Amino acid sequence: MNNFSVRLFTLAALVCGVFFLTNCSSTTTTNSNSAVVVNKADTPKTADTPKATTASTDSVGVAECDEYIQKYEACVNSKVPEAQRATYKSSFETMRKSWKDAAANPQSKAGLANGCKQALETAKQSFSSYGCTW
Repeated sequence: MNNFSVRLFTLAALVCGVFFLTNCSSTTTTNSNSAVVVNKADTPKTADTPKATTASTDSVGVAECDEYIQKYEACVNSKVPEAQRATYKSSFETMRKSWKDAAANPQSKAGLANGCKQALETAKQSFSSYGCTW
């Protein structure tokens, strides 16, 4: 398995883990009128919702996660070859959304700081061959 595949697998596993943790506490309930109450995180966004692409305008709200986002974007945008950036950015946007959803839930927000610290340590190792500074 080449270096890129290992990095991509590690990143994908981390995204899946965060996604799993975010969705564990998500519940759908019904009231006495049999109407379904849906959590805000379960509501799909409309197509005309603007999507921010920088950490400064699209922060998670957890300092450790926002630090990771800033450093990850700086690394990918400046060190990763252009041909590979789209793959990293796609996985990253999925992770960012999962973190934002987790930060919106008080039950999952508590553990998010540690998850983001671990993600940063993993990224340091995964992206070391690109010469990123963390």
